[in-house]
Amino acid sequence: MALRGTWQLQKLIVGFCDWGGSSRGIRAFMESHLPAFKASNPQLEVVTELIRGQHPHLKGLYRNKNERVICVKNLTPEEIHLHATRLRNALGRKVVKLKTRHVTKHASVQGTWSTALKF
Repeated sequence: MALRGTWQLQKLIVGFCDWGGSSRGIRAFMESHLPAFKASNPQLEVVTELIRGQHPHLKGLYRNKNERVICVKNLTPEEIHLHATRLRNALGRKVVKLKTRHVTKHASVQGTWSTALKF
């Protein structure tokens, strides 16, 4: 996703094994979908990395020095393309767990409204 007009994903690393069965889908992805993905995203540096004996993964390196790794073990090429697109569209921020469902900058003096209040 673009933040202030610049894409946040700088580099996409595709790690795979040339022998393992769990890398079958990513090898098919590299033959069929990866050239079109590279052509449609010229701002993105796509690197393939041969890692023998390991499960395949997609690693996204972002401008804010964060990285996200997605394991794509035993996935189809279409599912891997979906994960690569999601990495491209992400901002690269860390996921923050919310403490409550109700988030405000200024908490109410009277308290949070709920349906269980009795008058």
